[in-house]
Amino acid sequence: MKQLFVIGPRKSEVRETSDLIPSKGELLVKIKYNGLCMSDWHPWDNAPENCNMPMGHEPVGVVAATGEGVTKFKTGDRVTGLPNSSCLAEYCLMKKQYSVHIPDNLADEDALGEPLSCILSVASKLRTEKAGDTVAVVGVGYMGLGVMTLLKLQGAGKIIAVDTRRQALENAEKFGASEMYTPDEVPKKYIVTQWNDDMYERGVNVVSEFTGTEDGLRLAGDMTGIHGTLGMGGWHQDGDRKIDMCLWGWKGITAINTHERRVDFQFECCKNAIDMLSKGIWNYKGVGTHIYRLDEFDRANEEFALKKDNIIKTLIKCSD
Repeated sequence: MKQLFVIGPRKSEVRETSDLIPSKGELLVKIKYNGLCMSDWHPWDNAPENCNMPMGHEPVGVVAATGEGVTKFKTGDRVTGLPNSSCLAEYCLMKKQYSVHIPDNLADEDALGEPLSCILSVASKLRTEKAGDTVAVVGVGYMGLGVMTLLKLQGAGKIIAVDTRRQALENAEKFGASEMYTPDEVPKKYIVTQWNDDMYERGVNVVSEFTGTEDGLRLAGDMTGIHGTLGMGGWHQDGDRKIDMCLWGWKGITAINTHERRVDFQFECCKNAIDMLSKGIWNYKGVGTHIYRLDEFDRANEEFALKKDNIIKTLIKCSD
Protein backbone atom coordinates (compact mmCIF):
# COMPACT_ATOMS: atom_id res chain seq x y z
CA MET A 1 0.00 0.00 0.00
CA LYS A 2 0.99 3.65 -0.36
CA GLN A 3 1.95 5.49 2.82
CA LEU A 4 3.27 8.96 3.50
CA PHE A 5 6.37 9.58 5.62
CA VAL A 6 7.77 12.92 6.76
CA ILE A 7 11.51 12.73 6.01
CA GLY A 8 12.73 16.18 7.08
CA PRO A 9 11.60 19.73 7.87
CA ARG A 10 8.58 20.50 5.67
CA LYS A 11 9.32 17.54 3.41
CA SER A 12 7.51 14.24 2.91
CA GLU A 13 7.39 11.39 0.44
CA VAL A 14 4.95 8.62 -0.45
CA ARG A 15 6.31 5.07 -0.41
CA GLU A 16 5.08 1.55 -1.05
CA THR A 17 4.86 -0.35 2.24
CA SER A 18 3.65 -3.77 3.33
CA ASP A 19 -0.08 -4.39 3.33
CA LEU A 20 -1.82 -4.28 6.70
CA ILE A 21 -3.67 -7.33 8.03
CA PRO A 22 -6.39 -6.87 10.65
CA SER A 23 -5.87 -8.79 13.88
CA LYS A 24 -8.62 -10.05 16.17
CA GLY A 25 -11.15 -7.30 16.81
CA GLU A 26 -9.74 -4.97 14.14
CA LEU A 27 -11.01 -3.46 10.91
CA LEU A 28 -8.88 -2.83 7.85
CA VAL A 29 -10.14 0.50 6.51
CA LYS A 30 -9.46 1.85 3.04
CA ILE A 31 -9.06 5.55 3.76
CA LYS A 32 -10.84 8.00 1.52
CA TYR A 33 -9.94 11.16 3.44
CA ASN A 34 -7.71 12.04 6.34
CA GLY A 35 -8.12 15.43 7.95
CA LEU A 36 -5.11 17.69 8.39
CA CYS A 37 -4.53 18.75 12.00
CA MET A 38 -2.24 21.32 13.63
CA SER A 39 -0.75 18.45 15.63
CA ASP A 40 0.47 17.17 12.25
CA TRP A 41 1.65 20.59 11.11
CA HIS A 42 4.10 21.27 13.96
CA PRO A 43 6.00 17.93 13.69
CA TRP A 44 6.12 18.37 9.90
CA ASP A 45 7.42 21.94 10.26
CA ASN A 46 10.09 20.94 12.80
CA ALA A 47 10.92 17.44 11.61
CA PRO A 48 14.56 16.30 11.95
CA GLU A 49 16.37 15.16 8.83
CA ASN A 50 15.88 11.52 7.82
CA CYS A 51 13.21 10.98 10.46
CA ASN A 52 10.86 8.71 8.43
CA MET A 53 7.84 9.70 10.49
CA PRO A 54 4.34 8.33 9.62
CA MET A 55 1.45 10.68 10.32
CA GLY A 56 -2.32 11.11 10.33
CA HIS A 57 -5.14 10.35 12.78
CA GLU A 58 -8.41 11.69 11.30
CA PRO A 59 -9.68 8.96 8.93
CA VAL A 60 -12.89 8.48 6.99
CA GLY A 61 -13.11 5.39 4.83
CA VAL A 62 -14.64 2.04 3.92
CA VAL A 63 -14.14 -1.33 5.60
CA ALA A 64 -11.92 -3.45 3.35
CA ALA A 65 -11.60 -6.49 5.64
CA THR A 66 -12.35 -7.54 9.20
CA GLY A 67 -10.45 -9.54 11.76
CA GLU A 68 -11.73 -12.37 13.91
CA GLY A 69 -14.54 -11.41 16.27
CA VAL A 70 -15.82 -8.43 14.29
CA THR A 71 -19.57 -8.80 13.75
CA LYS A 72 -21.03 -5.29 13.71
CA PHE A 73 -19.01 -4.16 10.69
CA LYS A 74 -18.75 -5.69 7.25
CA THR A 75 -16.83 -5.06 4.04
CA GLY A 76 -18.13 -1.93 2.30
CA ASP A 77 -19.38 -0.15 5.45
CA ARG A 78 -18.42 3.52 5.67
CA VAL A 79 -16.66 4.18 8.97
CA THR A 80 -14.79 6.74 11.00
CA GLY A 81 -13.45 6.81 14.54
CA LEU A 82 -10.18 6.63 16.45
CA PRO A 83 -7.52 4.78 14.40
CA ASN A 84 -5.04 2.19 15.55
CA SER A 85 -2.37 3.09 12.96
CA SER A 86 -1.18 6.12 11.00
CA CYS A 87 -3.77 7.35 8.50
CA LEU A 88 -1.88 9.28 5.84
CA ALA A 89 -1.91 6.10 3.84
CA GLU A 90 -4.21 4.04 1.63
CA TYR A 91 -5.24 1.85 4.56
CA CYS A 92 -5.30 1.95 8.34
CA LEU A 93 -6.33 -0.35 11.17
CA MET A 94 -9.12 0.50 13.60
CA LYS A 95 -10.26 -1.39 16.68
CA LYS A 96 -13.92 -2.37 16.51
CA GLN A 97 -14.69 -0.66 19.83
CA TYR A 98 -13.37 2.66 18.52
CA SER A 99 -15.11 2.53 15.12
CA VAL A 100 -18.46 4.03 14.20
CA HIS A 101 -20.70 3.68 11.15
CA ILE A 102 -21.26 6.80 9.04
CA PRO A 103 -25.00 7.29 8.41
CA ASP A 104 -26.17 7.42 4.79
CA ASN A 105 -27.28 11.05 5.10
CA LEU A 106 -23.81 12.27 6.14
CA ALA A 107 -21.15 13.07 3.54
CA ASP A 108 -17.63 11.69 3.96
CA GLU A 109 -16.26 15.25 4.04
CA ASP A 110 -18.42 16.04 7.10
CA ALA A 111 -17.75 12.81 9.02
CA LEU A 112 -14.23 13.23 10.41
CA GLY A 113 -14.97 11.54 13.70
CA GLU A 114 -11.69 12.23 15.51
CA PRO A 115 -11.60 16.04 15.32
CA LEU A 116 -15.37 16.25 15.79
CA SER A 117 -14.96 14.24 18.99
CA CYS A 118 -12.34 16.73 20.19
CA ILE A 119 -14.74 19.61 19.61
CA LEU A 120 -17.53 17.82 21.47
CA SER A 121 -15.23 17.01 24.38
CA VAL A 122 -14.38 20.72 24.71
CA ALA A 123 -18.06 21.62 24.96
CA SER A 124 -18.56 18.93 27.61
CA LYS A 125 -15.99 20.63 29.83
CA LEU A 126 -16.74 24.27 28.99
CA ARG A 127 -20.36 25.03 29.74
CA THR A 128 -22.42 28.18 30.11
CA GLU A 129 -23.73 28.79 33.62
CA LYS A 130 -27.22 29.72 32.43
CA ALA A 131 -29.12 30.19 29.19
CA GLY A 132 -28.42 33.51 27.51
CA ASP A 133 -24.89 33.94 28.90
CA THR A 134 -22.30 35.75 26.81
CA VAL A 135 -19.34 33.66 25.66
CA ALA A 136 -16.18 34.45 23.69
CA VAL A 137 -14.11 32.27 21.37
CA VAL A 138 -10.57 33.46 20.66
CA GLY A 139 -9.36 31.78 17.48
CA VAL A 140 -12.16 30.76 15.11
CA GLY A 141 -10.56 28.24 12.79
CA TYR A 142 -12.04 24.75 12.39
CA MET A 143 -11.91 23.89 16.10
CA GLY A 144 -12.96 27.31 17.37
CA LEU A 145 -15.90 27.53 14.97
CA GLY A 146 -17.08 24.09 16.04
CA VAL A 147 -16.86 24.97 19.74
CA MET A 148 -18.70 28.21 19.05
CA THR A 149 -21.61 26.37 17.43
CA LEU A 150 -21.86 23.96 20.38
CA LEU A 151 -21.83 26.80 22.91
CA LYS A 152 -24.72 28.25 20.96
CA LEU A 153 -26.54 24.91 21.25
CA GLN A 154 -25.96 25.06 25.02
CA GLY A 155 -27.95 28.29 25.10
CA ALA A 156 -25.29 30.99 24.84
CA GLY A 157 -26.88 34.34 24.09
CA LYS A 158 -24.17 36.60 22.71
CA ILE A 159 -21.14 34.97 21.07
CA ILE A 160 -18.01 37.11 20.65
CA ALA A 161 -15.54 35.87 18.03
CA VAL A 162 -11.92 37.06 17.98
CA ASP A 163 -9.37 36.26 15.28
CA THR A 164 -6.52 37.97 13.48
CA ARG A 165 -8.09 37.24 10.07
CA ARG A 166 -11.10 39.06 8.66
CA GLN A 167 -12.16 36.02 6.68
CA ALA A 168 -12.20 33.94 9.84
CA LEU A 169 -14.48 36.50 11.46
CA GLU A 170 -16.78 36.37 8.44
CA ASN A 171 -16.92 32.59 8.87
CA ALA A 172 -17.77 33.06 12.53
CA GLU A 173 -20.66 35.37 11.66
CA LYS A 174 -22.07 32.74 9.30
CA PHE A 175 -21.97 30.20 12.12
CA GLY A 176 -23.76 32.44 14.63
CA ALA A 177 -21.31 34.91 16.17
CA SER A 178 -22.94 38.11 17.42
CA GLU A 179 -19.83 40.30 17.56
CA MET A 180 -16.57 39.88 15.65
CA TYR A 181 -13.23 41.57 16.43
CA THR A 182 -9.56 41.39 15.61
CA PRO A 183 -7.42 41.37 18.80
CA ASP A 184 -6.75 45.12 18.70
CA GLU A 185 -10.46 45.85 18.22
CA VAL A 186 -11.74 44.05 21.33
CA PRO A 187 -13.72 46.66 23.35
CA LYS A 188 -12.35 47.58 26.77
CA LYS A 189 -15.56 46.36 28.40
CA TYR A 190 -14.46 42.81 27.54
CA ILE A 191 -11.01 43.19 29.13
CA VAL A 192 -10.19 42.81 32.85
CA THR A 193 -6.53 43.40 33.70
CA GLN A 194 -6.65 45.71 36.71
CA TRP A 195 -8.69 46.65 39.74
CA ASN A 196 -11.34 49.31 39.12
CA ASP A 197 -14.88 50.14 40.19
CA ASP A 198 -16.57 48.35 37.28
CA MET A 199 -14.34 45.28 37.07
CA TYR A 200 -17.23 42.97 37.98
CA GLU A 201 -19.18 44.23 34.98
CA ARG A 202 -16.26 43.79 32.58
CA GLY A 203 -14.95 40.71 30.83
CA VAL A 204 -16.71 37.55 29.68
CA ASN A 205 -17.82 34.72 31.94
CA VAL A 206 -16.88 31.87 29.56
CA VAL A 207 -13.95 32.14 27.13
CA SER A 208 -12.63 29.41 24.82
CA GLU A 209 -9.11 29.72 23.38
CA PHE A 210 -8.19 27.95 20.16
CA THR A 211 -5.35 29.99 18.68
CA GLY A 212 -2.37 27.85 19.56
CA THR A 213 -0.34 31.02 20.20
CA GLU A 214 0.96 32.81 23.28
CA ASP A 215 -0.67 36.09 22.27
CA GLY A 216 -4.02 34.36 21.78
CA LEU A 217 -3.85 32.64 25.16
CA ARG A 218 -2.92 35.92 26.87
CA LEU A 219 -5.83 37.73 25.23
CA ALA A 220 -8.24 34.96 26.21
CA GLY A 221 -7.05 35.26 29.81
CA ASP A 222 -7.45 39.03 29.73
CA MET A 223 -11.01 38.64 28.42
CA THR A 224 -12.03 36.17 31.12
CA GLY A 225 -14.09 37.99 33.75
CA ILE A 226 -13.77 37.87 37.54
CA HIS A 227 -14.34 34.24 38.58
CA GLY A 228 -14.99 33.36 34.95
CA THR A 229 -13.95 30.18 33.15
CA LEU A 230 -11.19 29.94 30.54
CA GLY A 231 -10.99 26.86 28.34
CA MET A 232 -7.54 26.33 26.81
CA GLY A 233 -7.80 24.29 23.65
CA GLY A 234 -4.81 25.22 21.48
CA TRP A 235 -2.07 25.77 24.02
CA HIS A 236 -0.55 22.25 23.78
CA GLN A 237 0.78 23.02 20.28
CA ASP A 238 4.14 24.61 19.38
CA GLY A 239 6.30 25.61 22.39
CA ASP A 240 6.32 27.18 25.85
CA ARG A 241 3.85 29.89 26.86
CA LYS A 242 4.51 32.88 29.08
CA ILE A 243 1.31 34.09 30.72
CA ASP A 244 0.43 36.31 33.68
CA MET A 245 -0.55 33.74 36.31
CA CYS A 246 -0.69 36.52 38.91
CA LEU A 247 -3.49 38.15 36.91
CA TRP A 248 -5.32 34.85 36.54
CA GLY A 249 -4.95 34.19 40.26
CA TRP A 250 -6.07 37.68 41.23
CA LYS A 251 -9.19 37.38 39.08
CA GLY A 252 -10.00 33.97 40.58
CA ILE A 253 -10.61 32.43 37.17
CA THR A 254 -11.01 28.72 36.54
CA ALA A 255 -8.63 27.61 33.78
CA ILE A 256 -9.55 24.31 32.14
CA ASN A 257 -7.37 22.23 29.84
CA THR A 258 -9.92 21.21 27.20
CA HIS A 259 -7.52 18.85 25.39
CA GLU A 260 -8.67 15.23 25.73
CA ARG A 261 -6.55 12.10 26.27
CA ARG A 262 -9.12 9.59 27.64
CA VAL A 263 -9.71 7.30 24.66
CA ASP A 264 -13.01 5.82 25.86
CA PHE A 265 -14.42 9.26 26.66
CA GLN A 266 -13.25 10.64 23.34
CA PHE A 267 -14.90 7.80 21.46
CA GLU A 268 -18.21 8.44 23.21
CA CYS A 269 -17.88 12.03 21.99
CA CYS A 270 -17.12 10.69 18.51
CA LYS A 271 -20.31 8.61 18.43
CA ASN A 272 -22.38 11.49 19.78
CA ALA A 273 -20.92 13.92 17.24
CA ILE A 274 -21.77 11.69 14.27
CA ASP A 275 -25.27 11.08 15.68
CA MET A 276 -25.91 14.80 16.28
CA LEU A 277 -24.79 15.70 12.76
CA SER A 278 -26.91 12.96 11.21
CA LYS A 279 -30.02 14.02 13.14
CA GLY A 280 -29.52 17.70 12.33
CA ILE A 281 -29.07 18.64 15.98
CA TRP A 282 -25.59 20.01 15.31
CA ASN A 283 -25.24 21.84 12.01
CA TYR A 284 -21.49 21.86 11.54
CA LYS A 285 -21.04 20.81 7.94
CA GLY A 286 -19.56 22.03 4.70
CA VAL A 287 -16.19 23.16 6.09
CA GLY A 288 -13.95 20.43 4.60
CA THR A 289 -13.73 22.07 1.19
CA HIS A 290 -9.98 22.00 0.44
CA ILE A 291 -8.87 18.57 -0.78
CA TYR A 292 -5.32 17.51 -1.72
CA ARG A 293 -3.78 14.26 -2.94
CA LEU A 294 -1.55 12.23 -0.65
CA ASP A 295 1.54 13.33 -2.61
CA GLU A 296 0.48 16.98 -2.14
CA PHE A 297 0.81 16.82 1.65
CA ASP A 298 3.61 19.40 1.81
CA ARG A 299 1.68 21.90 -0.31
CA ALA A 300 -1.45 21.23 1.71
CA ASN A 301 0.40 22.10 4.93
CA GLU A 302 1.90 25.26 3.46
CA GLU A 303 -1.44 26.53 2.17
CA PHE A 304 -3.20 25.46 5.37
CA ALA A 305 -0.78 27.59 7.41
CA LEU A 306 -1.41 30.55 5.10
CA LYS A 307 -5.19 29.90 5.18
CA LYS A 308 -5.13 30.20 1.39
CA ASP A 309 -8.59 30.70 -0.15
CA ASN A 310 -10.06 30.87 3.36
CA ILE A 311 -9.26 27.27 4.30
CA ILE A 312 -11.20 26.07 7.33
CA LYS A 313 -10.53 22.33 7.14
CA THR A 314 -8.07 20.57 4.83
CA LEU A 315 -8.61 16.99 3.70
CA ILE A 316 -6.00 14.66 2.23
CA LYS A 317 -7.45 12.21 -0.30
CA CYS A 318 -5.71 8.93 0.39
CA SER A 319 -7.47 6.66 -2.12
CA ASP A 320 -10.21 6.69 -4.76
